[in-house]
Amino acid sequence: MNLLELENISVDFTTKKGTLSAVKDVSLTIGKGDFISIVGPSGCGKSTLLNVIGGFLPPSGGTILQKGKALKGPGRERGIVFQKPALYPWLNVEQNVGFGLKMRGISKGEKQKIVLDNLKRVQLSDFAHMHSYELSGGMQQRVAIARILANDPEILLMDEPFGALDVLTREHLQDELLKIWRETHKTVILITHSVEEAIYLSTSVYVMSELPGRLIKKVETPFSTEYADRDIREVKSLPEFVSLREEVLSYIWS
Repeated sequence: MNLLELENISVDFTTKKGTLSAVKDVSLTIGKGDFISIVGPSGCGKSTLLNVIGGFLPPSGGTILQKGKALKGPGRERGIVFQKPALYPWLNVEQNVGFGLKMRGISKGEKQKIVLDNLKRVQLSDFAHMHSYELSGGMQQRVAIARILANDPEILLMDEPFGALDVLTREHLQDELLKIWRETHKTVILITHSVEEAIYLSTSVYVMSELPGRLIKKVETPFSTEYADRDIREVKSLPEFVSLREEVLSYIWS
């Protein structure tokens, strides 16, 4: 059984000038453990589609099935990481990561173990008692990822999580995300403007058209699985990587 099935999803918004069609007839099947990225022109409906999958926005048409059952609203099985970490500044790192666990009534001992395990996973064990405003942007985003992982969702939804970071920090976090994906076997859906990022991280890249956003191409990408022993800069300079990047860009520009 597929983990997620999107069937003819459409999203319309009412504006002063009439109805705006943001997403049109998107159908997509996602299996357990897949890492997919969605790319496309700015404003093509990528984030809108992610919000529908997250349950934050009801579709105007179509259905979403999760394990064969209709998806209705947000759920703990779908954790979302935004471009801005949205951490609570009055809480320290450990408290931020454990916030969802506390709300669920997880015991103090179990909560602490889960929090510390996930801080170790994102290499922030030594920063547990610092506050978010004392951390760099990249470290804040790692805290946000640890907070989502602590709640153990089946699916990670990521909306431009590294978009505001400098190149070196971004590439470092790309490698950390790949490591987490390989260790946890989570299903990941990534929205990104960076074609390079999508190709490097994903098992499949989906290209959306300009408004109304439609899925116009699926491209299989081997680099996250078959090139795991190679450095990120080496992989991105390979002729086959450059060729695939240009192919995906050609679909966006066409």
